[in-house]
Amino acid sequence: MNKRKRAFLTGVVTIVSICFFSTATTFAAPSLLLRGMRGESVKVLQNDLKKLGYFNAAVTGYYGSVTEASVKKLQKDYGYLVDGKAGTNTLALIDKLLNKNNSSSTLASRSTSSRTSSVLKKGMSGSDVTALQNDLKKLGYFNAECTGYYGSLTEEAVKKLQKQNGLTVDGIAGRQTFSIIERLLGNSSVATLSSRGGAEERPASNNQNYMMPWFGEAENVFAIGKTATVYDIESGKSFKIKRTYGHNHADCETLTAKDTQIMKDIYGGQWSWSRRAIIVDVDGVKIAASMAGMPHAGSDKAAANAYIKSRSGGYGAGTNLDAIKGNNMNGVFDIHFYKSKTHGSNSVNQAHQNMVKKAAEWAKNNY
Repeated sequence: MNKRKRAFLTGVVTIVSICFFSTATTFAAPSLLLRGMRGESVKVLQNDLKKLGYFNAAVTGYYGSVTEASVKKLQKDYGYLVDGKAGTNTLALIDKLLNKNNSSSTLASRSTSSRTSSVLKKGMSGSDVTALQNDLKKLGYFNAECTGYYGSLTEEAVKKLQKQNGLTVDGIAGRQTFSIIERLLGNSSVATLSSRGGAEERPASNNQNYMMPWFGEAENVFAIGKTATVYDIESGKSFKIKRTYGHNHADCETLTAKDTQIMKDIYGGQWSWSRRAIIVDVDGVKIAASMAGMPHAGSDKAAANAYIKSRSGGYGAGTNLDAIKGNNMNGVFDIHFYKSKTHGSNSVNQAHQNMVKKAAEWAKNNY
């Protein structure tokens, strides 16, 4: 066998090996971090940038506009390509500036089992994407090469799986999608977290700041159309919601009549504008927030977005902000996050912010 043919076969074996063994229980962290990603890898990056004086915001684990701007500033100061993406060269520069001289230990610290995202979506890359592709391939949903990049083929495969298993068809691999995959593969939920390198629900040491800024951060995690679970820290009760409207903050609706009843029970059986400290859980991402218990600006009986003469909460005539029907709730209720604003005055409401802080403190002590 000549050298050229032997080299070719070696390359083929290497590619196959990468795809086959990518489902091992410990993965390397994504070699590229960019806007829209979240997880422990991003949290470590934010902490490192903070140590270097480039990041002055809350460490949330979400790669939003603030993190991107911090990376760009670092790249500009040191003559690197200014694209706001933390790739191999940028991460190596950060390690060098922090005097992380032991490259093997540095790589290990960036590849622990807690450094992957709990949500995978189009545009992301890394070992956990390769693992997803392998799993989809085993189930017959993915017939392409395992590249580790979440492109249109991977998105379509996820959508097909979601559709056939009764999930929301959004092409995003969140916890519900992973649970279906593991069930179909016959694996336990514990194995899911360990094999994907996901963080535990209740880590032994919690340094997370749950006060995720609304603009550029929480508004993207909890985008319009996303469902979430609300946990009321005082009563211990929880219910399901969906963000259906709102830009300065989240205008939400309960998913079912049962969820509405739980929410109303939290308020003592009477709707009220009073604020309550809550945790909003979006695909496993927990965010401190504040809700007001007064449905407003809509009617459950009228068509969504239609012009109606009378809306709930004393809002009078206007667009019917009620997208979910049959939930026994007329209109929407407000959920505020860190630095979110009211729609009427376009200002930060301090009463809501106080509840957000209260929820964040509770989360630090209980998650």
